[in-house]
Amino acid sequence: MDGTAVVLCEGRFRTPYAKTAHGLVRGSDRYRVLGVIDSTAAGADAGALLDGVPRGIPVYASVAEAIARSAERPRYAVVGVATSGGRFTPELRTALLDALRQGLSVVNGLHELASEDPELAEEARRRGVEILDVRRPRPARELRFWTGEALGLRVPRIAVLGTDCAVGKRTTTVLLAGACNRAGLRTEWIATGQTGWMQGAPYGIILDALPNDFVSGELEGAVVRCATERSPDLILIEGQSALRNPSGPCGSELILSAGARGVVLQHAPGRTHFEGLEECGCRLPPLEEEIALIRLLGARTLAVALNAEGLTAEASRAARDRLADALGLPVVRPLEDGVDALVPALQAYVASESP
Repeated sequence: MDGTAVVLCEGRFRTPYAKTAHGLVRGSDRYRVLGVIDSTAAGADAGALLDGVPRGIPVYASVAEAIARSAERPRYAVVGVATSGGRFTPELRTALLDALRQGLSVVNGLHELASEDPELAEEARRRGVEILDVRRPRPARELRFWTGEALGLRVPRIAVLGTDCAVGKRTTTVLLAGACNRAGLRTEWIATGQTGWMQGAPYGIILDALPNDFVSGELEGAVVRCATERSPDLILIEGQSALRNPSGPCGSELILSAGARGVVLQHAPGRTHFEGLEECGCRLPPLEEEIALIRLLGARTLAVALNAEGLTAEASRAARDRLADALGLPVVRPLEDGVDALVPALQAYVASESP
């Protein structure tokens, strides 16, 4: 645990762009979240707004209000939003400057580095606080190139992939890890994004902060370290973006480079186009095609998890039941149903893969 924190997501907590904030509200082993900053939802409980589960995390209108009203003083202000291209909006930069002036250290997971903004850097220096840019890449000489070592590991690996970005891959990964461990299947998970790091995942990479030549090697290194140090029964690997999202195709690395031969596929049946690419006419591929593509890459889909955004409860249940019948696979809505119903499929996979 690094310390107490407030999460910055002005105007965006109730949108998919606040997925980092959503993950931190649901739980973090790295930061104890004291509040969320979003003046458009001030006074609410962040958990109740997120998924109807109160978590005792208030939403405040400003950092100053959070400091004044919280029983403890936060140490960190964590950027809780993902913006297009990972750049600061004017509102977010103002919030970062305000947090620094209030004497809080800043944790930034966007591509734009706060420590390279002269005004932000100077304010941090003046206040004696730090700026941690989670996506600052390490020097190339420190990065690992792929060797094939992961392919020789005996521990089974399952990738949690998605048909789109921002569909809940990380949330499903974390829920599955917990459910498997409760069922006696010793499970670890590999984070591949900044939110997983902020939640305290002990193993992982920040995939989109790496030069492409080293993505496979760094992913392999995280899997090898996890397998060597923890000797789990199963390793789950969080996916990023989607196999065929034209703005950031991703996922084949988890199968081809990390040796994941099983897949849990996350899907949002209420979407027709890739998130944010509606005007480009980029339609989501049929789920059956994605499953076929996964098979061609050398893995098999074990189960499907649904994000019910944009659907009524009745419509999402109908989609779940229809897909289960059509695909012959277990299908759940993780936030509504939980993921325990998927555990037997994962246990069977592990049994089939174990020597």
